[in-house]
Amino acid sequence: MVEAVETMDGWYSLHDLRTMDWTSWKLTTSEARQEAITEFENLLDEWDAVEEREEGSHVMYNVIGQKADFMFMFLRPTMEELADLETAFNKTSFATFLIPAYTHLSVVELSKYQPQKDGIDPETLPETQARLKPILPKWDHMSFYPMDRRREGNDNWYTLEKDARGKLLYEHSKTGRKYAGKVKQVITGSIGFDDWEWGVTLFAHDVLQLKKIVYEMRFDEATSRYGEFGAFFIGNHLPKEKFSTYLHI
Repeated sequence: MVEAVETMDGWYSLHDLRTMDWTSWKLTTSEARQEAITEFENLLDEWDAVEEREEGSHVMYNVIGQKADFMFMFLRPTMEELADLETAFNKTSFATFLIPAYTHLSVVELSKYQPQKDGIDPETLPETQARLKPILPKWDHMSFYPMDRRREGNDNWYTLEKDARGKLLYEHSKTGRKYAGKVKQVITGSIGFDDWEWGVTLFAHDVLQLKKIVYEMRFDEATSRYGEFGAFFIGNHLPKEKFSTYLHI
């Protein structure tokens, strides 16, 4: 039997994309719009307080194109906290003007393909914990896409031996390291949680770096032979200070 690899799992993740019902928003009164904005800004303050305590994280982006208008990514220590967050969001007046567009449920994940050094479990290292429980960067641009590993005939990731998979992923990671300081990446695992097996979230100040890293990685065998991808969502950072301006009619 092919050996599975152990994963290190951190905070639970929800990518929540929603489309704005601009027609309903325009038809409501200016007072009702302002009340909805103020209520949601108060919720954003609560999320900020959670992040300051390092008990979770979140980002909000304005999606480019017609797939959605808002892209949120939430991180929380437990599924219960993630569910409570989603429910509180849905109860706001602002949420009544939003149409669900896409969600992806997962958990921040790192794989133990590399052998332990000096008998130290890598999951116990502070740098590993920082990657498993990250404070999400508020960089200018964000890209999110779900992915699977191919399972077709001879191109079946799950029939490869562990060492072969580890070698392919190591080569893949070397491509990613070329973009250190230009792109930040968060990998989340969703096997058993959602339709796709992983979610890939990339952040960059220069949006072209998102294109370049994905393009270059397409030539790595881990991707070219074994990668399957869903829809790509690209957004510009929408800080709390610009939220009201964005919704102004």
